[in-house]
Amino acid sequence: MAEHTYKFNVKMTCGGCSGAVERVVKRLDGVKSYDISLESQTAEIITDDSVDYDTLLEKIKKTGKTVNSGEADGKPQAV
Repeated sequence: MAEHTYKFNVKMTCGGCSGAVERVVKRLDGVKSYDISLESQTAEIITDDSVDYDTLLEKIKKTGKTVNSGEADGKPQAV
């Protein structure tokens, strides 16, 4: 089964912010691994084929955080 690598630049100001993003990401079926970094303001998520970019983007936005940019498998995407 193929996998996808998604990267998002997310405005996070504290550990609670990064924790909120981490909680929604880890609950999503199909997520293989993730790295949420408050320091670099990024969320890097590796998923199987069943998870698409828009689904992840929507989940992250529901935390109330601003998504500044995103990419799917190295290609810039709309936010």
